[in-house]
Amino acid sequence: MSSEVGQQHPLSLYFWIWGLLFVVSAGSYFTDFMEAGYLRWTLILTFMLVKAGYIVAIFMHLKWERWALIYALLLPPGALLVLMGLMAWESWDYTWLSRVVYFGEDPYPLRCPDAANPNCVPMAH
Repeated sequence: MSSEVGQQHPLSLYFWIWGLLFVVSAGSYFTDFMEAGYLRWTLILTFMLVKAGYIVAIFMHLKWERWALIYALLLPPGALLVLMGLMAWESWDYTWLSRVVYFGEDPYPLRCPDAANPNCVPMAH
């Protein structure tokens, strides 16, 4: 039998990452008090990715693995995200136009609810 011991990481590293996760989670929770918009959703997604990165890198020990294993685990989800983004980008106008055709609505409705108002201008798509 071999008397070699596996790689040991100091507990302070885990406590440090736990504290960082606590701070990032607090930032994520504070976004609930923000007004809904693109900044809020960008912050939510950023905090989510940062937390997932810390958990995978440190607590799942991916930081200390070989590059081949890291690429094998991270490249397929990354490729799926790129493909999903391309599909969403490609279908944006198609979905909007198909709804306009199906429901027979005006593709450029008026901005204000009062159609008799001469100051109403068509909305840009």
